[in-house]
Amino acid sequence: MRTYTFKVIVEPDEGGYHAYCPALGRYGAATQGSTQEEALKNLSEVVQTIVEELRDDGASLPTGSSADVAVFNDARVAVTVGAR
Repeated sequence: MRTYTFKVIVEPDEGGYHAYCPALGRYGAATQGSTQEEALKNLSEVVQTIVEELRDDGASLPTGSSADVAVFNDARVAVTVGAR
């Protein structure tokens, strides 16, 4: 089992927020939401879908760690906590 952690960017946009994943940008890993939380939730779903499609197609997923992707060979839980 491998655990992938993808860096994401969430930025204010007209009337809401724009979110994207640099490591999967060429696959269309971008979305939006009316709040930061909604944009992040939507992006999580997009990233999950892209990873599943890449696996189904037999395409390679990132294998090393970089500023945009960290790959671990064990199960992990990621928790994102916003500023107070």
